[in-house]
Amino acid sequence: MVSSESPKLLAGGNPQIPNGDGDAPVQAYIAAMPNWKGVIARQLDDLIERVVPDVRKAVRWNSPFYGVSGRGWFASCHAFTRYVKVTFLNGALLSPEPPGSGKDPDARWVDIAEGQFDAAQMELWIRQASAQDGWHGF
Repeated sequence: MVSSESPKLLAGGNPQIPNGDGDAPVQAYIAAMPNWKGVIARQLDDLIERVVPDVRKAVRWNSPFYGVSGRGWFASCHAFTRYVKVTFLNGALLSPEPPGSGKDPDARWVDIAEGQFDAAQMELWIRQASAQDGWHGF
């Protein structure tokens, strides 16, 4: 059950939402995101629901996760001060690869600043990522 209290905002405006499975904690996270960050998260969530009708959702580590049953988690998002990071957990398999990369050889991400949500590119990545095996970490 999601609390009716306003979540605490952590660094960068990232909402502190308890871990939970399903749509409700993800919607609480999005609703608590300040200003344009919430707009980006809403666009992402709406796009994922449209492209992946059987999407699974959860909040872990103050981040919404998106997955497909039997294939694992394919994406997550997280608010930072100047952008919303959308991570594709199997992003190294996407074409073109999202621009961000780090220590995890599989993950790739894109940092989305205010007014920079590219729905067409995001849809291509979501379609590819959700059709492949993702991360089975929880």
